[in-house]
Amino acid sequence: MPFLPMTLEECHQQNINQPDFVYIIGDAYVDHPSFGHAIISRVLESFGYTVGIISQPDWKDPDSITILGTPRLGFIISAGNMDSMVNHYFVSKKRRSTDAYTPGGAPGKRPDHAAVVYSNLVRQRFKDTPIILGGIEASLRRMAHYDYWSDSLKRSILLDSGADLISYGMGEKSIVEIADALNSGMDVRDITFIRGTVYKARSIEQVCDGVVLPTYMDMKEDKLFYAKSFALQYENTDPYVGKPLIEEYEHQVYVIQNPPSFPLSTMEMDDVYALPYMRRAHPSYDALGGVPATKEIQFSLISNRGCFGGCNFCALTFHQGRIVQVRSHESIIEEAKLMTEDPDFKGYIHDVGGPTANFRAPSCQKQLKYGVCKNKQCLFPKPCENLIADQSDYVVLLRKLRKLPRVRKVFIRSGIRFDYLLADSDDTFFHELLDYHVSGQLKVAPEHICDAVLKRMGKPENAVYERFMKKYEDYNRKIGKKQYLVPYLMSSHPGSTLKEAVALAEYIRDLGYMPQQVQDFYPTPSTMSTVMYYTGVDPRDMKPVYVVKNPHEKALQRALIQYKNPENYELVKEALVKAHREDLIGFGKECLIPPRKIQKKPQAASGKKGIKNDNRRRRNEKNKKR
Repeated sequence: MPFLPMTLEECHQQNINQPDFVYIIGDAYVDHPSFGHAIISRVLESFGYTVGIISQPDWKDPDSITILGTPRLGFIISAGNMDSMVNHYFVSKKRRSTDAYTPGGAPGKRPDHAAVVYSNLVRQRFKDTPIILGGIEASLRRMAHYDYWSDSLKRSILLDSGADLISYGMGEKSIVEIADALNSGMDVRDITFIRGTVYKARSIEQVCDGVVLPTYMDMKEDKLFYAKSFALQYENTDPYVGKPLIEEYEHQVYVIQNPPSFPLSTMEMDDVYALPYMRRAHPSYDALGGVPATKEIQFSLISNRGCFGGCNFCALTFHQGRIVQVRSHESIIEEAKLMTEDPDFKGYIHDVGGPTANFRAPSCQKQLKYGVCKNKQCLFPKPCENLIADQSDYVVLLRKLRKLPRVRKVFIRSGIRFDYLLADSDDTFFHELLDYHVSGQLKVAPEHICDAVLKRMGKPENAVYERFMKKYEDYNRKIGKKQYLVPYLMSSHPGSTLKEAVALAEYIRDLGYMPQQVQDFYPTPSTMSTVMYYTGVDPRDMKPVYVVKNPHEKALQRALIQYKNPENYELVKEALVKAHREDLIGFGKECLIPPRKIQKKPQAASGKKGIKNDNRRRRNEKNKKR
């Protein structure tokens, strides 16, 4: 099976006179199931539709999106595997110097707000051709949303893009239904009935049992309306209980979100991953150094999708949903065998996981019939009494993978939910994780240690992490291994004041650990935490939340986490003074920094070391002459 065509010549070589769909993507073309464009295009192909790919067109040249001509049924547009703004900018809003999804890691190959820009280009050149938006950028911007980079409330991307439909979520089911409807001759404006889609209308008479959200005009006027809107949206993210959502704009324009698509069954998941992917980036990129993002996924296995973890700073609830869907062991093993035949395979499977590695089933039995609870989380603040904490299936899968010929080691690099692990009364997975699947250190994400902040994050209280840490240390001691825990920590999350930031610094001091990297909270679209950041209230209870927006205060909180770094001295000192914690400035064991900055002595230009270096240099020069 060849790569999908990227030129008219390749279309003709594959006997395609006119592709049914032209798929415009902000990423390089990688035909691998870790890339959304690969899955959607191969799924369409399996249903008899032809797809041509336009990768990273030059948005400054309108002709760049016309190279495959007019598609028979429509354009599909995606910004890529990441939101283009997150792809381009650090949380500081400084531009990134590389792009892992571009050949050679080159930056600047896609525009800001790529889905909107591409769609408007298409609409200029193809007035009447249907346009379907997909991918995470469109999915998380499908309704009115806060845009961190412009610090404003933006309209649904459907309106700003000029597109006809959004296929949100994972999209395998909705895109086929859209294709079938268009293929039957139906006008795209009449496709208003497909789950997992968003459309626009002049009337809401056709909407049955819909939930009317606050209007865009009200939300612009009062941020609290946006918080209320998001809470309603959050309650309707489940396919079994979710209702249509109605959002009104100026001039009686309505954006209507249909309920999410139903989750894929294990058989359906297997079918998706069994499609004839080439499993690599397009060969035209080889001369440019390949696509950096493929390095990690080349020898990694996707075991599941969806997450019931409920972290408030994560958008998975709005994109993949809370119901965990899994592939069969047979499907994963078959892919692993293909992997081992790759000439570059060195015996190491880098990951077996998904959003959360140790989730291999829905959190409780009722979900596939009645859906997830509207106002209740599976793990927060405590594990639900109906939670089925069972990792035995994952254990069996990992054992099978370890036994495969040519496999030396199977690592787990996807996140592990330590609270879920502790909820399992059987320690088998925990023991085998440390025995076989850790490469010297295990990365986990407590995120913070102050319960007030953890509450806003939707994370378990710090006592849970303390229990896990002790359990981890005890078992490592028992098996005679030195394997370290590397905690991910986040600064400046809503709810975190300087007081909590200082407490986190003290905790790090007591651990004897100094984080190499610190993640500032990043307000990305369609997360509960982003709504807190923008509105100053928690949408769950509408209570005020302290929010750090000032860049300098952000720098203070971040510096405290890395207080040992000499470059952070002045910031740490300022933070401690502001927090009235001068007791942490001194030479005592409990202190974070000394009273004054200690300057490093400059290396002497002369002396014994300098003489030795000079002598060594002279000897090297003599040897070269010989």
